[in-house]
Amino acid sequence: MTDAPSDLTNGPSDLTDAIFGPIDQCIFGHMKPFQFKQFSIHQDRCAMKVGTDGVLLGAWASLDHHPATILDIGAGTGLIALQLAQRSFAGTIDAIELEDDAYEQCVANFEASPWGDRLFCYHAGFDEFVDEMDEPYDLIVSNPPFYSEDVASGDEARDKARQNNSLPFEELVQGSVQLLTEKGIFAVIIPFKEEQRFTKLAQKVGLFPTRITRVKGNPETDFKRSLMEFSFKNSEPQIDSLIIENDRHQYTEAYIKLTQAFYLKM
Repeated sequence: MTDAPSDLTNGPSDLTDAIFGPIDQCIFGHMKPFQFKQFSIHQDRCAMKVGTDGVLLGAWASLDHHPATILDIGAGTGLIALQLAQRSFAGTIDAIELEDDAYEQCVANFEASPWGDRLFCYHAGFDEFVDEMDEPYDLIVSNPPFYSEDVASGDEARDKARQNNSLPFEELVQGSVQLLTEKGIFAVIIPFKEEQRFTKLAQKVGLFPTRITRVKGNPETDFKRSLMEFSFKNSEPQIDSLIIENDRHQYTEAYIKLTQAFYLKM
């Protein structure tokens, strides 16, 4: 079974560290691509590496409404868009990435995948994209920056990718509601502590939670993340929870079922 903890557990901060370790990640100074069952992710130029948060959202986001058009906001490596390409028959899967190196690497990952003809990445800021796009999307997903407080890791690109001021929740919600079809779904993964605030921001623009999964690393820890789906329909949301591990590297059946279409050894 693949080693797949992230900051949701007590393990390394991303999946690459967990699987390859700090030495095996690199071959002659070059980081190995992260290999999934049907595609691979090159990430040596991206500030934000492959992590459990992205994998969870890409596996969890609902496709029951059979979206024909999908948008990934803040695509990074392109991971979530690639997962949705694997899971769906959507003819159009667009992504937006502002950071130069991440954009170029996302495009390369798309082109190297089996679904390159359905995937396209725009090099733009979200506000610019919202102003210029006319066609709405049936499904919009985002793994947005988490930190509203100041952070400094020493890596400027990583800090920008993780700081909330790179894409404030308010801007994300206001832009997404303009791009969503009438029966569309908007799905995000955010810190559990931000769940109520994010819900209020969404409700202000007419989006309401329809499904919420609260995620914790193991049975003894607090909830760390909230997977959330919103739509224009105001109804009682379906709420459940997900535990990643029962014990160190002993993954729960629910987590395995959710992610086994992607991890090589899951």
